[in-house]
Amino acid sequence: MTAGRVEPDEMADPRPVVRVGAPTERRNPHSVDLDLMSTRDVLTVINEADRRVPAAVAAVLDEIAETVDLAVAALRGGHRVHYFGAGTSGRLGVLDAAELAPTFNSPRHWFCAHLAGGPEAMWRAVEDAEDDERGGSAEAVECVRPGDLVVGLAASGRTPYVLGALDASRAQGASTVLLCANPEAEAASSVDVFIGVDTGPEVVTGSTRMKAGTAQKLVLNTFSTAVMVRLGRVYSNLMIDMVATNAKLRGRMISILMEATGCAEEICRAALHEADGDLKTALVALVSGAEVSAARAALARSSDQVRGALALLAS
Repeated sequence: MTAGRVEPDEMADPRPVVRVGAPTERRNPHSVDLDLMSTRDVLTVINEADRRVPAAVAAVLDEIAETVDLAVAALRGGHRVHYFGAGTSGRLGVLDAAELAPTFNSPRHWFCAHLAGGPEAMWRAVEDAEDDERGGSAEAVECVRPGDLVVGLAASGRTPYVLGALDASRAQGASTVLLCANPEAEAASSVDVFIGVDTGPEVVTGSTRMKAGTAQKLVLNTFSTAVMVRLGRVYSNLMIDMVATNAKLRGRMISILMEATGCAEEICRAALHEADGDLKTALVALVSGAEVSAARAALARSSDQVRGALALLAS
């Protein structure tokens, strides 16, 4: 080596390098001068790019519907839904799973979120965790069971941790879904349902916390909400399985009863009190005109489904 000169071999980082060809890694022609724009123009470019997301999600509604049906079948059969993801994708999975219990009073074991790098990765990047294919596989083997549904979340569609979890889950007898922002992902053929949302290049090249992340958030919200609707945890468009843990939510219960039944506030309060705070029981009693005890029994006979209980009481 010549003194004072660094040879190419000495400069090279020995760690593996992957050149990702996903659309999110391409340069967006509308933002090439982003750093030269005014603040208002930067915001305009981002906002205009974001407008593409709802249309991209609309294009994959059939695939989302398939996933909803798989999840409903799994949960009705006593199984679970798992999210496996890394980075932004994994954090969005954690967020979606965490919001379902307080919103729909769903059992906490129904939706299980697995994040590459563990809980610490919610707050900071855990080096190389997403590249750990064996780690994803091992976690799936440990917790996924036959009959479960496993949803892999990966903007690029190639994250090793996610693909390892999907491969192992399939071997375990679970149904598998891949949600990504790469419609051409090679892994599409190896899952039961492939949801490739075409959000295109990011405003900041490769920053999948932007359009790709927004699309994943929309898909997950759409998916999990539809699952809860199909499982009877919504009546009309009202949340009826919520748990009143504070004054605001107790007030919302009264408002839901008033909206659903057309009854006055004092009647709804009295029905809810008689039902020991159980919103579904109070609702069935008020809509059907039955006694609270009969409403509770009808719900028990109909697997806690409001529509089913009302049909029983009407027959």
